[in-house]
Amino acid sequence: MKPNMKACGQAMVTAMVNAVLALALMLLVEFAISGTFQMAEPYLWAGLLIWLVIFIAQFWRQRHLCRSGVERYGGKKRIQVKLFTGENGG
Repeated sequence: MKPNMKACGQAMVTAMVNAVLALALMLLVEFAISGTFQMAEPYLWAGLLIWLVIFIAQFWRQRHLCRSGVERYGGKKRIQVKLFTGENGG
């Protein structure tokens, strides 16, 4: 369950950032066209749809990455450090 929660959190943050950026871009274009910042209902629906699509895609991707990392390393993070020796050109 823990990989799913981690994947959900990362996907939610990614989706929220992208949806806010898309909404800001829509408002910027609206200002360029009409000269006013009007938050129309279709913009909110479009932002919600963008958030939903990105959340689903990122959740699937992050869940896959988290699960493959747990299976590969047994739940522990490994840090690989290359030491500079004469053998590897260091």
